[in-house]
Amino acid sequence: MALNTINPTETFAWKKLELHYIEMQKASMQELFQLDASRTDKFNLKWNEFLIDYSKNIINQETLQLLLELADEVGLKSAIADYFDGAIINQTENRAVLHTALRAKESAIINVEGNNVVSEIYEVKRKIKEFTTEVISGERTGYTGKQFTDVVNIGIGGSDLGPAMAVEALQFYKNQLNVHFVSNVDGDHVNEIIKKLNPETTLFVIVSKTFTTQETLTNSETIRKWFLSKDFGTTPEDIAKHFVAVSTNIQKVTEFGINPNNVFPMWDWVGGRFSLWSAVGLTISLAVGYDNFDELLQGANEMDEHFKTADFDKNMPVILALLSVWYNNFFGAESEALIPYTQYLQKLAPYLQQGTMESNGKSVGRDGKPVNYQTGTIIWGEPGTNAQHAFFQLIHQGTKLIPADFIGFITPLYGDNDHHDKLMSNFFAQTEALMHGKSGEQVQAEFDEQGVSEEKAKFLLPFKIFSGNKPTNTILIQKLSPKTLGSLIALYEHKIFVQGIIWNIFSFDQWGVELGKQLANSILEEINTKTVKSHDSSTTFLLNHFLLNK
Repeated sequence: MALNTINPTETFAWKKLELHYIEMQKASMQELFQLDASRTDKFNLKWNEFLIDYSKNIINQETLQLLLELADEVGLKSAIADYFDGAIINQTENRAVLHTALRAKESAIINVEGNNVVSEIYEVKRKIKEFTTEVISGERTGYTGKQFTDVVNIGIGGSDLGPAMAVEALQFYKNQLNVHFVSNVDGDHVNEIIKKLNPETTLFVIVSKTFTTQETLTNSETIRKWFLSKDFGTTPEDIAKHFVAVSTNIQKVTEFGINPNNVFPMWDWVGGRFSLWSAVGLTISLAVGYDNFDELLQGANEMDEHFKTADFDKNMPVILALLSVWYNNFFGAESEALIPYTQYLQKLAPYLQQGTMESNGKSVGRDGKPVNYQTGTIIWGEPGTNAQHAFFQLIHQGTKLIPADFIGFITPLYGDNDHHDKLMSNFFAQTEALMHGKSGEQVQAEFDEQGVSEEKAKFLLPFKIFSGNKPTNTILIQKLSPKTLGSLIALYEHKIFVQGIIWNIFSFDQWGVELGKQLANSILEEINTKTVKSHDSSTTFLLNHFLLNK
């Protein structure tokens, strides 16, 4: 079943939202709170260990109602059903989009081309569990019989960002294995990693669906050459003990020297940026143990069920997506900040940059016509409190409207309440400050209390005023665990999906990624042959300068 091709700007709800925006664009959140004592009760959601307070947004009940009408009018309910049922919703690549199936219960029935894929998913999960257990226990060893101490994940894009983010986020739960990630084709990157490694005790996981990705293959060949250095006394036969692959290209994997038994399959109906739940997550399983990896999947599955079944006005991914559309398309906000108040989630923003910007960075609708409205949002951020000392000045007093998600946890993992209370006091204070700001009267009262001279006060006053009215969502979770991390990632995955449905775009292809790859291959040949062919004058000039000075 094909998705609807409804231009959102032509819906009744969109036209009503345009009129409503005229009323709301100058609305004060402070006044909205004063007018409605029950505002917070109306604009919060509780589910499992999650609380989302979205009352600090420039919305009222009418705003929410109109946004929900928009969701209904574009056919979101039927689109969600197609999404979970395995319909071909990635129509430009003729594929289903079923990363949700990877975390479904074993009893589920999810058909792709008439075959229930859940059984083969669980077959791969059992293989991941067996392999993980053998490596962690020391049953599986390297070529000299020593246990593995290090694991290197070699991949790029979704084959790197997801596993790297999850391993970093779950450091508290990690075992004795040290995990490293090689992604960039920059030779300095891979060489910095391998200089720290002992070939006798290092396991390499190559993640490439086609086993042809330039960056991944280049890094893998460099590591293979290093591994077979005469200094280590290794032989080509030893590769089979130290290299495994997540791929569908058995022939190329085998030619590399990897044992076919150590190949973990992937599926066409899983997009790279949503693939950490598959065998791409093998490195996660190795880092934290299979049971924790399985908890990650269970947490995602629970969010899937919430998204699939909850009414839209109580549905966390739907509400977050609708708020994002409200700011993007009516207020003209081009970016959203993501501020997790835990260092463990320092890679969440880079991970969601790919998930969001690769998915919804499209300018052609599902009807094949250019869109006449903004799609996509620029995602960026850093952990608090570091972020406060970096870019919060722009959010507080800059000229741009930047909606922000604040993600915090009630329980610290190491139980250090002194640190955690200071961290969380900032978490709560920042959303309050962003909403309330500071008026000229408040600043003047401070000057009077401090005895600041009239002349100095007059000069300083405009610089110390904060307009406030900066929108935020507060996502407060009981504790960072594999399960809550899985739910959090799935929350944002489904937010991306809802945005794409509303914007009438195909969220699950990425043709824009391919053009640069094609040009890079032809330019590489020119660099290798030192023959610059026809380019624009700038590119020709730069290539000649590079070749002359390399």
